[in-house]
Amino acid sequence: MAKFTKKKKFAAIATAVVVVGTGGAAYAYWTNSGSGSGTAGTGTNAAVTVVQTSSIAGMYPGEGTRALSGNFNNPNAGNTYVTAVTATGYTIDATHVTAGCTVAQGNYTLGGTSNTPGDVAGGNGVGAWSGLTVQMNNLGTNQDACKGATLTITYASS
Repeated sequence: MAKFTKKKKFAAIATAVVVVGTGGAAYAYWTNSGSGSGTAGTGTNAAVTVVQTSSIAGMYPGEGTRALSGNFNNPNAGNTYVTAVTATGYTIDATHVTAGCTVAQGNYTLGGTSNTPGDVAGGNGVGAWSGLTVQMNNLGTNQDACKGATLTITYASS
C-alpha cells in the first residue's frame, strides 16, 4: 500500500471537492418545441360629413355658375381617404315651394367635378374640396316664385 503524504492527501481532497462542486453546479434541461395562436383585429371608420363653406347669395336667372367648396368633419381618430365629393341634389325652402318654385321646374343646376381631396385628418373643418358649381337657369318664363329662395344642397363623399 502506498503511503500518502499530507500534500497528496490535500491534493486528493481538493480534487474531490472540485469534482463534487462541479457536479453540484451542473444542471439538466429538456428541449421543447410548440405552437400557439393569437388574434389581431382592425377597426372600422365612421362616415365623414361634407361641409359647404362657400357662401352663395344673389343668384339670378341666366347668371353663370357659382363655385361651391368646403371641408370635412371627420369623427375618426385617424385619417380617412376621400376620393371625391358630389352634389347629389337640392331642396328648396318650403315657403318658395309653396309660391311655385320647385325642383321639378329645373330652376337650378348642380354641376362640376370635385378635386380629389385624398387623406382627410381626424377633426372638424379639415381637408378641402372644390370644383362643384350651382347655377340658376334661365327658363324663359317668369321665375318670380324663386326670388329669395334658399337651396339646401345635398353632398356625398366617396
